[in-house]
Amino acid sequence: MHTMVIPLGTASALPAHGRYLSSVALWRAGRILLFDCGEGAQYRIKDADLKRSRVDAIFITHLHGDHCFGLPGFLATLGMMQRKDPLLVVGPEGVEEFGLLPGLGAEHLPYELTFRTLPDDAGRTTVMQTDDFTVTARPLDHRTPTFGFRFEEPSRPGRMQPERARDLGIREPEDLGRLQEGESVETPKGTVAPEQVMGAERPGVSFAYVTDTRPCQQGEELARRVDLLVHDSTFGMRNRARAIETAHSTAREAAGVARRAEARKLLLTHFSARHRDVTDLVREARTVFSNTAAAEELKRYDLKSGEE
Repeated sequence: MHTMVIPLGTASALPAHGRYLSSVALWRAGRILLFDCGEGAQYRIKDADLKRSRVDAIFITHLHGDHCFGLPGFLATLGMMQRKDPLLVVGPEGVEEFGLLPGLGAEHLPYELTFRTLPDDAGRTTVMQTDDFTVTARPLDHRTPTFGFRFEEPSRPGRMQPERARDLGIREPEDLGRLQEGESVETPKGTVAPEQVMGAERPGVSFAYVTDTRPCQQGEELARRVDLLVHDSTFGMRNRARAIETAHSTAREAAGVARRAEARKLLLTHFSARHRDVTDLVREARTVFSNTAAAEELKRYDLKSGEE
């Protein structure tokens, strides 16, 4: 099972230098979760060779246009495609007003569109949960109510250790299967419990999307030991005063979040138009957190390996 993160847009405020506006797709088992939906996101989904019909939920961080103005067109397109599956949209209070636009009401769409709004004072909130994964939200530190998101799969049982099982008298394949399912097995040597033959529990993969924001404790909690952190890196340190003024982060500050949170890999994103080349931002960040790269649009990052 592969879970992949595909940046669709990495620009802040306006498209520049070939970069599109904020959006990230997470692909898992043929289904897609979309984090932010900047203008042009539906085109980028196609450019990434993903199917728009497979999007199950869209998570909007905040209501600045570069993060959400692609939403009305995308919702309308899904209607024109005669989508039947329900769609969930999560975001701060006010995101539900997109459903009031012409053509996006329940009487016009062939699918069920549900908005889940997060109040301004919301703390850690589970916004989507299935048997296979959970998405949680936490408030960030920006000029308007903003939420970051964490995707996480549950832990999986450890691997069977067949040699250890044989040493304890397990011979039949069906007995190995019972142990893998959590049952104890009786043998001539005595009772064998699953924990005697199973390796350590294996954590599921995880991903955090933390933008737009100043470095903050809630962002660190979202990023705690994730396989991949995508973090606001709008400016370099020479423009830190501007980052503070606009409630964004520098690349070096994003690296500090990754280091303190013990993330496995950091992708920088949300680049200011003043940065045609983001090499310097990566260099700054790597002085703090070595496993850092600039997010590349349309590249697929496997959460198991951290690379394409």
